[in-house]
Amino acid sequence: MAIHVNIGDSRIRLSELLRAVQAGERVNIQRDGKPEAEIIPARETPPLTREQIAAKRRAAFGMYREAFKGADLSLEALKADRIDPDEYERKFDNPA
Repeated sequence: MAIHVNIGDSRIRLSELLRAVQAGERVNIQRDGKPEAEIIPARETPPLTREQIAAKRRAAFGMYREAFKGADLSLEALKADRIDPDEYERKFDNPA
């Protein structure tokens, strides 16, 4: 069974609603009678090891590796792609 509560009431009764969630209830928060959010118990997940965290980071950083394969990412090539390659130097390197 779920508890349905208006958004304004949920602000006032948050502690009570969290106790109900801990007891196994689902809480549906509504705005103008339409569901906006649902509070459910947090899942218990085991903590990650340093190796697992490092593997996730390596995977995230490498996700675009294939998209840039073979691309010339040198500074000269990147400057050549800009409309005015010397714009940065004019703006910041030459304080006149």
